[in-house]
Amino acid sequence: MADTAPSKPTACLALADGTVFYGAGFGATGRCVAELCFNTAMTGYQEIMTDPSYAGQIVTFTFPHIGNTGVTPEDDETADPVAAGMVVKWDPTLASNWRATEELTSWLTRTGRIAIGGIDTRRLTRAIRQLGAPHVALSHDPEGNFDVEALVAEARAWAGLEGMDLAKEVTCAQSYRWNEMRWAWPEGYSRQENPVHKVVAIDYGAKRNILRCLASAGCDVTVLPATATAEEVLAHSPDGVFLSNGPGDPAATGEYAVPMITTILQHTTLPVFGICLGHQMLALALGGKTVKMNHGHHGANHPVKEKSTGKVEITSMNHGFAVDAQSLPEGVEETHISLFDGSNCGIRMAGRPVYSVQHHPEASPGPQDSFYLFERFAAAMAERKAS
Repeated sequence: MADTAPSKPTACLALADGTVFYGAGFGATGRCVAELCFNTAMTGYQEIMTDPSYAGQIVTFTFPHIGNTGVTPEDDETADPVAAGMVVKWDPTLASNWRATEELTSWLTRTGRIAIGGIDTRRLTRAIRQLGAPHVALSHDPEGNFDVEALVAEARAWAGLEGMDLAKEVTCAQSYRWNEMRWAWPEGYSRQENPVHKVVAIDYGAKRNILRCLASAGCDVTVLPATATAEEVLAHSPDGVFLSNGPGDPAATGEYAVPMITTILQHTTLPVFGICLGHQMLALALGGKTVKMNHGHHGANHPVKEKSTGKVEITSMNHGFAVDAQSLPEGVEETHISLFDGSNCGIRMAGRPVYSVQHHPEASPGPQDSFYLFERFAAAMAERKAS
């Protein structure tokens, strides 16, 4: 399999600084503009592409063998890909997996996502690490006709993720119930038939496997849109409130999310659990601040330490913004930190069953290192009901 672009490139990736990469296009034709990030996971490209947290981003995969497990609807985190595009080192390999129902290339074409192969992803990854996540334009034209100056200009003109509220674009249109549990051999996905806790999950871009983990922990889950008010949440008489993952700038989403969370915290004693963007929303509601990271955390091999126990978990990460631990007020404790760079990965409210983490415990790269967080949420709801 060639590690070079074809003699006549059919795809072009243009960075805002004028750097241009040529390669072989696959998937949908056309062009898109987004922020470029890289992901170091060796598996899970379908879950990554369908993770709503990747809205507004093109993903560079550092692992070269992309396509070898094909795609299957069982692994979708939402109905269709949300990431704007895909960058890989080699042309996608053909599927060789008993669960595959479709090839990666046809899936990308059918769902309107652009991809480029034949790229020196090491060079590209180094550029992202050194310069920060760049704004880029990606074009796929089977005829190989590219207006490079126009592509660079589009990349430079793109506003970027700072100040951008993307949760409204990926959230559900209306509320719904969820009872599907985690996949297990040999039955696959089963249903939670005996839930013991009523949970309202706020959908800022919720991954299906997070909802499955809540159901597996004994929860009867009602999902509400990102813009749900405290009154709408409390109308369901929940035993706990869950704040989901999602894309974009947390400060922008916080304009409507923070007042809801603040009201819940001030007027109830409900357990609250947040993941990723939900973690950032909780931090903002408690008086903390968030910052844009240089290139973010994207991968399935990130070590995170729980400070109270010293336990190290291998986690899945996907975030370009982070909670500033120095901004956390008195009464809010830092619970987890990244062992890569020391950045904040978890908080809790002192004396209250209110906590959140930056990483994705449902993705299970450990593979079960972080599931205790869902069990902790269920235990907090049980303790409150018993008191």
